[in-house]
Amino acid sequence: MAAARQALSAVLITLNCAHSLRATLESLTFCEEIVVVDSGSTDGTRELAESLGARVITEAWRGFGPQKQFAIDQAQHDWVLCVDSDEIVSDALRRSIESELAAPAYKVYEFPRCNRFLGRYLRHGEGYPDLSLRLFNRQHARWSDDVVHEKVITLDVVGRLKGDLLHHSEENIESYLAKQNRYTTLAAEAMLAEGTEVSFTKLFLSPGFRFIKFYLLRGGWLDGLPGLIHILIGCFNSFAKYAKHFERVGRG
Repeated sequence: MAAARQALSAVLITLNCAHSLRATLESLTFCEEIVVVDSGSTDGTRELAESLGARVITEAWRGFGPQKQFAIDQAQHDWVLCVDSDEIVSDALRRSIESELAAPAYKVYEFPRCNRFLGRYLRHGEGYPDLSLRLFNRQHARWSDDVVHEKVITLDVVGRLKGDLLHHSEENIESYLAKQNRYTTLAAEAMLAEGTEVSFTKLFLSPGFRFIKFYLLRGGWLDGLPGLIHILIGCFNSFAKYAKHFERVGRG
């Protein structure tokens, strides 16, 4: 008889993501529970999640880090798997999770995230392996308080699992740019709150260094035209967040 594994809660936050949520939740059916914390969806996200067996909780938006930590606090089990509403647990990753939780060697785990962009999974450059720390015992890790670019904080040694978390990025360029515009605004506001200074060097060189590192040195060019478009948008994001910070400082 196979060893019983640790009970697992899948946890995610949502806002108007009915278009992508079904595939995400269907990939999480191996978990003992699915907790969805919704911040006011009007597109049927709540109803869809409930119909697929998730426990849905409504909570006003706190920022990415605080919202994800709130969601974790609602889970019934200490072992949690954190995913976004546009991510899918691949079969290979599911097998790795179930095997490891039969006798966990670590309290915290990371695994590769593979980003799908313009119809292609990016396997090089900035898009891969994009290691993401998403599986952990909540007694040993927690989400940071960052309102954007949140991360899991832990003092434990991090194990690594095989198998990809599949990230289905917005494939429509217009909607993808709109999302990046929101993220760069949040990043600029966070830098302003932290007292970060923006120099001409950062504004000018950050996009170039990003292109050299991920497109040239880490083989982003191997992902074809989608890889080029992805890194160019990323480079512009590097410029935009500093430009928005400069604008806000000037207004102050």
